[in-house]
Amino acid sequence: MAIHEFTLEATWPGGRNEVGEIKAGNLKTEISIPPEMDGPGIGTNPDEMLLGAAATCYLITVAAMIERAQLPLKHISLSSVGEVDVTNGVFTYIKITHKPVVKLQENATEKQFNQLEKIIYQAESSCMISRAIKGNVEIALEEKLSIG
Repeated sequence: MAIHEFTLEATWPGGRNEVGEIKAGNLKTEISIPPEMDGPGIGTNPDEMLLGAAATCYLITVAAMIERAQLPLKHISLSSVGEVDVTNGVFTYIKITHKPVVKLQENATEKQFNQLEKIIYQAESSCMISRAIKGNVEIALEEKLSIG
C-alpha cells in the first residue's frame, strides 16, 4: 500500500469576517466567507474548494479513462454546480452536478461512443473525491456527448 500525504498551511487573523490565507502545494490563495453567506467574499471559500476538488478530480479521471481506452478525443470540458441548503441558519452542501462536454473525433465508431457513455459514469464512482463525499453530497451528471 502506498500512502500519499498532502499538506495545507492556513492563517486566519481573527473573527468571522476576516480574510485568511491557505497554502497547499501549488495552491496559494486568500480565503474568506462568501458574500452569499454574509462574508467579505475575498479569495476563495470552502464551498468553492469542495466544488473545485470534486470537479477537477472528475475531469481528470474522465480524461485518464478516455486515454486508457484509446478513444479518439477531440474536446473535453466541464462545468459544475454546487448546491448548498440553508435551513434554520445551518449550511449543508447537498448536491454537485457535473456537466461534462465530450466530443470524439469524426472517425470515432459507435462502439467507441458507447464506451465513452460508460466512462462518463464510471469516472464519477472512480474519482477519489466523489468516493470521499459519497453518502453526504449527491453527485449528478448532465453530460453532452457527441462525435465530430
